Amino acid sequence: MPPPRCSVSASSPVRVRFCPSPTGTPHVGLIRTALFNWAYARHVGGTFVFRIEDTDPARDSQESYLQLLDALRWLGMDWDEGVEVGGPHEPYRQSQRYDLYRDVVARLVEGGYAYESFSTPEEVEARHRAAGRDPKLGYDGYDRDLTDEQKAAYRADGREPVIRVRMPDEDVSFVDLVRGEITFKGGSVPDYVIVRGNGHPLYTLVNPVDDALMGITHVLRGEDLLSSTPRQVVLYRALLDLGVATVMPQFGHLPYVMGEGNKKLSKRDPESNLFLHRDRGFTPEGLLNYLALLGWSIAPDRDVFTMAEMVAAFDVADVNPNPARFDLKKAEAINGAHVRMLAPEDFRDRLVPYLHAAGLVPADSYADLSPEHRALLDAGAPLVQERMTLLGEAVGMLGFLFVADDALEVAEDARGALRAESADVLDRAAQVLDGIPADGFTTDATQTALGAALVSPVEEGGLGIKPRFAYTPLRVALTGRRVSPPLFESMEILGKDATLARIAALRATL
Repeated sequence: MPPPRCSVSASSPVRVRFCPSPTGTPHVGLIRTALFNWAYARHVGGTFVFRIEDTDPARDSQESYLQLLDALRWLGMDWDEGVEVGGPHEPYRQSQRYDLYRDVVARLVEGGYAYESFSTPEEVEARHRAAGRDPKLGYDGYDRDLTDEQKAAYRADGREPVIRVRMPDEDVSFVDLVRGEITFKGGSVPDYVIVRGNGHPLYTLVNPVDDALMGITHVLRGEDLLSSTPRQVVLYRALLDLGVATVMPQFGHLPYVMGEGNKKLSKRDPESNLFLHRDRGFTPEGLLNYLALLGWSIAPDRDVFTMAEMVAAFDVADVNPNPARFDLKKAEAINGAHVRMLAPEDFRDRLVPYLHAAGLVPADSYADLSPEHRALLDAGAPLVQERMTLLGEAVGMLGFLFVADDALEVAEDARGALRAESADVLDRAAQVLDGIPADGFTTDATQTALGAALVSPVEEGGLGIKPRFAYTPLRVALTGRRVSPPLFESMEILGKDATLARIAALRATL
């Protein structure tokens, strides 16, 4: 069956949509789909529509709806029409559009594109068995040409019909923007249900009807929905005949996102949880950059790019149809590159929510911090920007600056790194640091004094210890960790009194 003449033309204004169901927490595969739709709309100057498919009251939730809004807003994927912003095709929640669906269904039935079907699944299986066919073949078309008398008899028995779409006997073909021409053989897709017996419309109806009424020109969605596309193509042809649709959209099916063991990434897999990545400290820029790589690339030898660069380059025709595996280590590495790309003040400000969540500072924004906390963060943030991969690492890297000297906790692995000479190191360090005036307790002064006292050869008055071993006890005393910001800069931020107090506290435990 050839495509209709009213398919999308090159000059048609592009309209794409993101239409999730509000069930559960947004997952990375869903967001990847949103990203590709958003980037394509922005690339061609089209319209990005955000609607909600909430026709399953048993599973849909307001909490999930709010999470979807939160996700797109956090990631910076703005939408031109849809929930919360409105537009010419309101409402944008399917649960508020039932009158529209009832009208379209009535016209489909009246035009012969759909029909009432009373057969139960058990009856369909029995007919297949009686004919020597596989009982699991699916619906057999038995009710296609029921008379009014037959329908009345079924109703007299208390049966309520479902509504099915008539599938053609001939092949159904379409050109997939990602996969090329795809053909489903005639008879391979049975007549399918669009309305339940209780009158409730199904996804198989409301999704293409909304696309038609909203003028969607490009349907970019996951590969798992490819098998439903011949049904949508046939329904679309009916909607075009009825004047409900004005264009046949182009379809593009995006590759699976795989998890460990090359299995499709499940909603239950921790790495699929968008907000878990945010909680760990992924930036929107870094996470979107990585998700873009799950099926697309900006250049063969380039993995790190901005969203502006993606928008300038993105074309759905360049999407790779092969499954893409979510690699957490690579995602973190790309995020680290974006962390280092942040302007220093921006980086500093983004650390505050993580420090606040850990109870280290009393507010979740830099503007609301005290001058003392701001000064500590102003001094500490530049020391760690090049060392961090995730913003959440700020808690471990900078937490020592925001705790009282007597409240500092020493990590077990840090205590385990202390060697036999640690007590002597701390004693000598305390001695020489005590001799530096408080107003001269600078990075250069402490580094010079400690280098002479700890690292210089014995004959020159030092302990003759290699720097790595000489400074580890001091790092552990000041920060409670084996890995920290630069040692001497940290001393300058803490000041003389705090530095000596922390050295004394660790020394007392040895």
